[in-house]
Amino acid sequence: MQVETKVKAINCLHFINGQFVESQNKKTFENINPATEEVLGTVAEGGKEEVDFAVRAARRALDGPWKNITLTERSKIIRRIGDLILERQEELARLESLDTGKPFALANKIDIPRAAYNFHFFADYMISVGTDAYQQDDQAIHYAYRRPVGVVGIIKPWNLPLLLLTWKLAPCLAMGNTAVIKPAEWTPMTATVLMEICKEAGVPDGVVNLVHGFGPNSAGGAISEHPDIDAISFIGEPGTGSAIMKSAADSLKKLSYELGGKNPNIIFADSDLDDVIETTIRSSFINQGEVCLCGSRIYVERPIFDEFVQRFVEVAKELKVGDPLEKDTNVGALVSKEHYDRVMSYVEIAQNDGGTIHIGGKRPEGFEKGYFLEPTIITGLDRNSRCVSEEIFGPVVTITPFDMEEEVIMQANDTHYGLSATIWTTDLKKAHRVAHQIEAGIIWVNTWFLRDLRTPFGGMKHSGIGRTGGMHSLDFYSELSNITIKL
Repeated sequence: MQVETKVKAINCLHFINGQFVESQNKKTFENINPATEEVLGTVAEGGKEEVDFAVRAARRALDGPWKNITLTERSKIIRRIGDLILERQEELARLESLDTGKPFALANKIDIPRAAYNFHFFADYMISVGTDAYQQDDQAIHYAYRRPVGVVGIIKPWNLPLLLLTWKLAPCLAMGNTAVIKPAEWTPMTATVLMEICKEAGVPDGVVNLVHGFGPNSAGGAISEHPDIDAISFIGEPGTGSAIMKSAADSLKKLSYELGGKNPNIIFADSDLDDVIETTIRSSFINQGEVCLCGSRIYVERPIFDEFVQRFVEVAKELKVGDPLEKDTNVGALVSKEHYDRVMSYVEIAQNDGGTIHIGGKRPEGFEKGYFLEPTIITGLDRNSRCVSEEIFGPVVTITPFDMEEEVIMQANDTHYGLSATIWTTDLKKAHRVAHQIEAGIIWVNTWFLRDLRTPFGGMKHSGIGRTGGMHSLDFYSELSNITIKL
């Protein structure tokens, strides 16, 4: 049964200084539905001129009414944004599904509620935060004064468009900053609607600005090199992060990066296999595997390797691949033809490297259009295969047996990435011992994707710079001045 909704796709304009505007040169590009390959609408193509316009608006707003709004008033506005997101939940979920190819049911259950919760969380958290104060004997009192970092550039990815944008924008606004946002060119619609919501919630004109466009030689490059942008928050792949860092170097911008992952999922023989299978299906194929936290490298202790592979393949066969708007669809379409071709190239690499494809590796029957790929499970690959070492970012996982604890720790850490890891064992000492040796920013034991927004989140090595979550987010979006009062 298909989702019944009257929500239509939208044409996307820039949002600058509280108004939706076209590009100065009137240029647009097409927004393609990845499930049908049909044109959803047009998107204004911005560049240096639009970014400069947005930065000037953000700079004026930083020193305008936004500066004088009290902490309590700002918290109420931020909470109102979350409320309005929930009021438009099904509309936003539909637009997210059309843009990304992800199942509507997934967007409606996770992406949109979590986007609202990001604002609700920081609306509450921001008013509970204090700063350091120290009395130096009877000589002085020192205290820290927190102020906004300034105008922040937010460059967001296409896989969880609204969820990840709000994860950055909520603490940015909580600390009194203004923002210039560039959504991914493949997924522009929910970011555009969010601008309507911010205005309705009472965010003053110029505080949030949205410029559509492309990467290094377009809007993205203009944001990263603009001298009046004080900080950049970026989620994406490491190559783009490196390019942004080079562009931002001349103006010494503050940077926060959440980058890619090639995450190990380590399954010991003493684990609860029923629980493992159920969760690993999710951590492998949710959102078509287009989640930086997916556990795409699965390591299974040899005594249970054959049983795990057999059971894992059987359950994966039951996943329904197809129309994202069907209520029972588990796996939708990959986000674009470009990305689909890239993921398929790794399937070819696996075949050339002698891997065994147990399921998938091909388009599902009956889908001649759309960027669909069946869940793909591969064994028999050497650790040096590019399928094992490089981020594929699709519904493709590799499974490798291991014999010794030291061996699997070495293999888990044998990557440039260090975002997340999952460990499955009923031995508590082993869980602690292995977790302490895994080079990753977040490590789950007997679970996956369980988050408390107060905790630090981020990656090691090529998976990111800095941490977000709770106080870590507020620290990035603010500057501290130490004030010393002589007694």
